[in-house]
Amino acid sequence: MKIYLKQQIERADSPIQAQNIVREYLQARILEQLQYQGGMVPLAFQGGTALRFLFDLPRFSEDLDFTLERQSEGFDFKKVLEKAKREFEKETYQISLKLNTKLIVHSAFVRFPGLFFELGLSQQRNQVLAVKLEVDTRPPAGAGLETTVVRRHVALQLQHHDRASLLAGKLHALLQRDYVKGRDIYDLFWYLSNRNWPEPNLVLLNNALLQTGWQGNELTVNTWRDVVRQKVTELPWEQVFEDVAPFLEKEAEIQLLTRENLLRLLE
Repeated sequence: MKIYLKQQIERADSPIQAQNIVREYLQARILEQLQYQGGMVPLAFQGGTALRFLFDLPRFSEDLDFTLERQSEGFDFKKVLEKAKREFEKETYQISLKLNTKLIVHSAFVRFPGLFFELGLSQQRNQVLAVKLEVDTRPPAGAGLETTVVRRHVALQLQHHDRASLLAGKLHALLQRDYVKGRDIYDLFWYLSNRNWPEPNLVLLNNALLQTGWQGNELTVNTWRDVVRQKVTELPWEQVFEDVAPFLEKEAEIQLLTRENLLRLLE
């Protein structure tokens, strides 16, 4: 499979894009292992990488985010990752795991030391490529679920939040994150520029906000845009650019991501 990966990065327009392709390929392979071991029964895929894999969001993403929607006796997060590690090792990947299941949000880092160097994408022999996984074991109630078959490097059958719920998750992140993440803004811009995308799942959004200590009023179909608009006007836009630029498929697209354009979409 490394031969396939090397063929993919030969098509990249820049070293940064090549690194993004490598990460995305490894994400797909990890999802494949989750699928083989029944992980897509209790887990639902969400977040930016879900948008990328399911709806062709034109930016790369770093993490694999899931919610635990139902209990499954046969599913063990640690065992799944250990099995995935063994499969990668069969293909001569150097790989290590770091897992934390003590918190409500279980997290894991799947690390590939030296892979960028091996592929000629870094001069640092010890540089580590890491794929982070997070599983919210007590997600807010109200998400709509769907299952979709896609092909991104490998064939995948993924249970995921439906479109209205994905937008609700992004709005929650934007409103409650205590630091600037330009990828949130880009994703919102992408959502709103698609006039066929449904309104956010407000039941899920309000439950998520309540769960994380929201101090404002309950959001409605008539108020959510005003609240988001206020948040957008307060953001330092240069930090938005700096965060999202390395992940875009087309660098020129950053020119459209202006505060004025986003506020126009929120009208």
